[in-house]
Amino acid sequence: MNEHALTPTPAAAGLAAGPPVSHFTLANGMEVVLIEDHRAPVVTHMVWYRNGSADDPPMKSGIAHFLEHLMFKGTKNHEKGYYSNLIADLGGQENAFTSNDYTAYFQRVAREHLATVMAYEADRMVNLVLDDATVNPERDVVLEERRMRTDNDPAAQLQEAVHAALFTQHPYGKPVIGWGHEIETLDRHDAMAYYQRFYTPENAILVVAGDVTRAEVEPLAQTHYGAIPARGERPVRLRPQEPPAYAHRLVELRDAKVEQPSHQALYIVPSALTAKAGEQDALELLSHLLGGGQTSLLYRKLVLEQQIAVAAGAYYMGGAVDDTRFFLYAVPAEGVELEALDAAIEEELAAVQRHGVDEADLARAKTRMIADAVYAQDSQATLARWYGAALATGENVASISEWPQRISAVTVDRITAAAHLLKRQGAVTGYLKTVEAEANHE
Repeated sequence: MNEHALTPTPAAAGLAAGPPVSHFTLANGMEVVLIEDHRAPVVTHMVWYRNGSADDPPMKSGIAHFLEHLMFKGTKNHEKGYYSNLIADLGGQENAFTSNDYTAYFQRVAREHLATVMAYEADRMVNLVLDDATVNPERDVVLEERRMRTDNDPAAQLQEAVHAALFTQHPYGKPVIGWGHEIETLDRHDAMAYYQRFYTPENAILVVAGDVTRAEVEPLAQTHYGAIPARGERPVRLRPQEPPAYAHRLVELRDAKVEQPSHQALYIVPSALTAKAGEQDALELLSHLLGGGQTSLLYRKLVLEQQIAVAAGAYYMGGAVDDTRFFLYAVPAEGVELEALDAAIEEELAAVQRHGVDEADLARAKTRMIADAVYAQDSQATLARWYGAALATGENVASISEWPQRISAVTVDRITAAAHLLKRQGAVTGYLKTVEAEANHE
């Protein structure tokens, strides 16, 4: 097996006292990450697959999420509900989630039950059983989930429309849950084809965080996961890429259910995997400087000083396989038009592009971000998600321990360069408006 141990170095400011981490690969290609946390006799066990909604085949949007549901429906060895009931009887918890670039399954149990949950995941990695009597009702469950979370929620409808406008070719423009008319066509053949393509050991990552050692975890991983034969090379992610965008696009949605208007602007920017050296870290800091709480630039300028907004923020989705999204958002104060709020946001962004940011603000942002990362280590599940998401999107284990060093090295010039990546040309602005706003507009 290929292996290397990884421990944070003293130079990794703030994370130097982090937990010991081991990383190795089984002979069948399955990666294993162990994060030791001996504060309580529990473990978090996660299996990540390098597939998500962006890997859904054409006209089959939602199949990754649909299969996540179906993975709880039983195997050749155990009927539906067997393992879920067992984990509940053991006092544990389980769940799963699907994103653009990965799907993950996890359990949190007492340390002595780690072998049980490994057997669980190893069994359903290869022995899933599906029939129409199981699949068709679950498809209706997913359709109802979509109706409840998206079709009946104007804010979610706008979010879908903005993403579809931002990514005209790339599958990040599709909703994770899928388009309703395509979900209706999904069947057990689609699910099994997807399962057989992606649910293989060489495409999977095991992350264990908790009160165990490598001497305990490695034999268990070999027994339960190492026995699963590899099926060949890891599936290649072939995705259509986005062409250059030359026009700013505006998406408006008005609905009687809207009680509070809102503004959002989305930009396509490099991800951790596609960024040039230093770009990802500068974009992370830029999002914190622009919209990371009540001391951020947008909050200070728009909410406190100009009083034209009641909320404002920013978010960078850096963990992605392909070029990703940078969000700016705000909620207008009463009587403020979204067009005026949009102009104010663009003015503040332009000021950063022209003049950069204050050195003291940058230093505070670095301190806050590194401190937040240190505090987050108190959560076993958060640690497991950090490592799982990083590996599932093409990063490596070392990138996590090196992150504080990279953040500390970001300069004002890099922040200015990152701000220039947020180009109005090619961006999409979304307005969520009330019906009253529509009447006034007309």
